[in-house]
Parts: sequence; C-alpha cells; structure tokens
Amino acid sequence: MSEFDVVVIGGGPAGYPAAIRAGQNGLKVACIDEWKNYDGSTAFGGTCLNAGCIPSKALLESSELFHRAQSEFAAHGIKTGALSFDVAAMQKRKAGIVKTMTGGINQLLKAAGVTALQGHGRLLPGRQVEFTAHDGTQQTLTARHVVLASGSTPMALKSAPFDGQRIVDSWGALEFAAVPKRLGVIGAGVIGLELGSVWRRLGADVVVLEAMPAFLGMADQQLAKEALKHFKKQGLDIRLEAKVTAARVEGELVQVEYTDAAGATQSLTVDKLIVCIGRRPNTTGLLAEGTGVQVDERGFIKVDDHCHTGVENVWAVGDCVRGPMLAHKGKEEGVAVADRIAGLYAHVNYAAIPSVIYTAPEIAWVGATEEQVKATGRAYKVGSFPFMASGRARAMEAGQGFAKVIAAKDDDQILGVHIIGPMAGELIGEAVLAMEYSASAEDLQRTIHAHPTLSEALHEAALAADKRAIDMPNR
Repeated sequence: MSEFDVVVIGGGPAGYPAAIRAGQNGLKVACIDEWKNYDGSTAFGGTCLNAGCIPSKALLESSELFHRAQSEFAAHGIKTGALSFDVAAMQKRKAGIVKTMTGGINQLLKAAGVTALQGHGRLLPGRQVEFTAHDGTQQTLTARHVVLASGSTPMALKSAPFDGQRIVDSWGALEFAAVPKRLGVIGAGVIGLELGSVWRRLGADVVVLEAMPAFLGMADQQLAKEALKHFKKQGLDIRLEAKVTAARVEGELVQVEYTDAAGATQSLTVDKLIVCIGRRPNTTGLLAEGTGVQVDERGFIKVDDHCHTGVENVWAVGDCVRGPMLAHKGKEEGVAVADRIAGLYAHVNYAAIPSVIYTAPEIAWVGATEEQVKATGRAYKVGSFPFMASGRARAMEAGQGFAKVIAAKDDDQILGVHIIGPMAGELIGEAVLAMEYSASAEDLQRTIHAHPTLSEALHEAALAADKRAIDMPNR
C-alpha cells in the first residue's frame, strides 16, 4: 500500500495541473490516468490533448491555410497555380503535435515530483484509491486528499449509434483518412461547427442538423446571427429544428432521417456522420459503494463553490462537476484545489470564464449576453465596432464580424464582451482581464491600444457604448 498526500484521479486538463501544483506546493502526489489511444498507446492529457482541443486546432489551421490559399492569396497578388492537399500529411502533422504535447505533460509531472500512474483509478471509502494498471495488476493507494478529475465523454444518440467507421464521435471525426464527399454533422455547437469547418474547407459537402430552433443559443444572439451568415456563405448547410429520428449504415453510406421545423420527415444520405450533441461526465466506475460522494441525475459529482464534495478531503474538478465543460475552467479549478489543500488562498471567478469557437471567423465571449442582461432588468448600454473599419483587419483580408461591449448604465461596469472576427480567441483575453479587475467601459476607453492592431476594435466598441467612437460614425 502506497501513501500520498494527494491522489488525483484523471490526467486531463483539470487533473494534471492539480497534480503539478500540489507537487509544487511540496506535497507527495500521484496522478492516475487511463487514457488509451486507438493504437493502444497511453498518454496523459485526456480528451483535450489527445482527441479534442489540440488535434482539432491542428486540423483547423491546416484546412484554413488551404482555404486561404484558394480564396484569399490572389487578393494579395500571390499566384499559386493549381493547389492540392495531402490528408495523410495533415494527419501526421497533427499526430506529431499531440505526441509532443502529451509527452511534455509527462516531463512536467516528473519535474514536479508527481508519481504518474497509467490505468484506472477508483475511489474507495476512507480516501483509499484502487489503482488497476493496464496489465490488470492492482494496488491500493491511501491519501490525505483525493481529487476526482475524471473528465467527460461524448454523448451517444440512440437514433444514431456509433459504429466507429461511418457513424463516429468527435474523436473519430479527427481521424478521417480521406475527405468524405458528403458529411453529416448532428449538433451545431462548438464541436460540430469546428469539425464541419475542417472538412468543408477540404471539399466535403457538409450538412449540419441542429435540433434547437436558435443557432448558438448559448451565445449573444447578435453574434450568433452574424456567425450563421458567414457559415452559410462558406457552404455549411445548417438546418435548425432538425431532430434526427434514425440513422443506419447501408453499405458505404449512412441514411439519416429527421423531422424538420414543420414536423415533416426528411432524409439525408451521407458518406460519414459525426454525432456531437454534447458530452457527459465520465463518472461510471469512478466511485465504489460507501464513499459518500454524491452524483446528480446527469452523472455530475456534486460539489460546493470550492469544489469540495462534502466528504472530508475529497474534491472534484473539471468536466465531472457543474459549470462549463472547458479545459481552462477545469485547469483553474485543479490549481485552486491544490492550493486549498496546501492551505493557500485560491479563487476561481466563474463570472469571467471565456468561451471560444475556433472557426473562421473566430467567435469568443465572456460574461453575460445582451439577452441575459436584458432579462435582469438592469439598464445597460451597448457599443460595437465592425472589423471592416479596422485597418489591421482589412490589411489581413479579415474584415468580417465585430466586437461588442455591454456595460451597465448606472456604474459603467462591463457586463459582457462578445467578439466575432479575426483572432477573437486572443482578443477576448483583454476583456477577461478587464472583468477580473472590475474595469469599467471607461477604463477600456482610456487604455491606449497600439495602432494598427485588431485590439483597437475592442477599444472602439467601448467608446461606442457612450457614442464616443473615433473611427466610425456614432448613432
């Protein structure tokens, strides 16, 4: 039996930072992770590094470069001649990036003095952890503290069961060896839009079926409408209120049936079908009977505002607890818990967690949407600035979209920032920092931004909230 100060179950973006910070705090730490790749190899990093955030961004970058070479280079006076692409080379590059990143985590764990264990971890009563290695051998660890960071897994759809070849989840969609001629995507959320964009840029005819009546219902609707316009222009066939009732593989094709907004039955034939309707917490097999840790009806571990489960010295972070399923949210929770265990101050500001969709144009936001602010009844003001009025954006051939700032009328507090346009995922960082420090719209107005930069759009949007924009007419 091995004894540790902290045992972390899960080595994804919530678990491995918790383990590293606990090690930095001078504690004896073990981190257990059971991830296995398709080829049977093991790796830390969870879904994010192995089958989500990182590999998807690699393919998004490759496919966007190809698309820009096709559609944009001529405007710069660059002549390329006939273009072609090599999916195998793109996939090899992606795999290399993933291997480098996951290997880096092993080095980080080692540097922090963390014992890395690859296999399955299960919490037993009394803060004991049963560890089952991939070869089947078992040992029991004891810990003063246990951090549950088991992550999440793609949700299945009963009407469209995965077969791993023709009907796949988001991981499978990142492994296509060739571009499907016709691609179906169930779910117009972050994952569906990113994956649909990758394969559309490379030539697939993409149909996205979304059951909800509103596009990107979680986002500011002015931003969502702008995004929908651009995606349709790019050739994504997005069908709202399309509820899939059946999907079956027939030979080398997938036959999909769905009901449309009018309730009529429609059919769709595709070569591949991606099901990305959301994710569920990966808590099956995590908790032995008698641990006292409670799980809600959806499988999420119940925790308080400090990620404590209510069982002495047992914590839970990341996708397996409440809140947005975002890698950076899980990372901050993991670090905060490790600091709390060490008796240090820790805080996670859930009101300032950014969201990013890495399409083109990129979409990013933090704080409340205009619809949410309006529902509170609080008086507010809005300023926006189009990227087509940005010299930097125009020079980049990236004048699509806008930056939008929502602030309170009474005390000028920034309530939300929403950006659709070039590098939105990078620009949103300034807005997050502003909200973290309770900045006002005037604070942004009085902050000097370099010229010409994309960040000037946020500056001008803040000015526009008070009808004081310089580089656009004030209405």
